[in-house]
Amino acid sequence: MQKKFSLAAALVAALGLAACGDTLGEQALIGAGAGVGTAAVLGGSLAAGAAVGAAGNVAYCHAYPSRC
Repeated sequence: MQKKFSLAAALVAALGLAACGDTLGEQALIGAGAGVGTAAVLGGSLAAGAAVGAAGNVAYCHAYPSRC
């Protein structure tokens, strides 16, 4: 059961990061929200989740602007 829950949380996080945003601030905010949500579900650090989510979404949007 725990494995299915972790897989579902990872999928939700990936989908959350797929929503990029138009500006750098929106990209960071959307990524941070996805990171905090994932960290909360998995029992991790919310601050670390926000930082990783924000950085990951900004990096993704700059690497693949046509997908955002």
